[in-house]
Amino acid sequence: MDRYLTVDRGACAGHGLCYGAAPEIVDCDDQGDPIILAEPVPAAMLGQAEHVVDICPERALALQESLQASPSA
Repeated sequence: MDRYLTVDRGACAGHGLCYGAAPEIVDCDDQGDPIILAEPVPAAMLGQAEHVVDICPERALALQESLQASPSA
């Protein structure tokens, strides 16, 4: 089953913890907003993806089975 890391852009405050903790999965754009690099998240990186979801102080990140339910879509 594929898993996707999604960003709720309305909740994100741009702290940068996600791309600091998992630069292989998340990068940032010129404004400091997260950009998801690994779609779907490779199985070998699921632990890192779960970690960035856990450390986001705004709870703006989620791991989902489908992109269609994404708050950023």
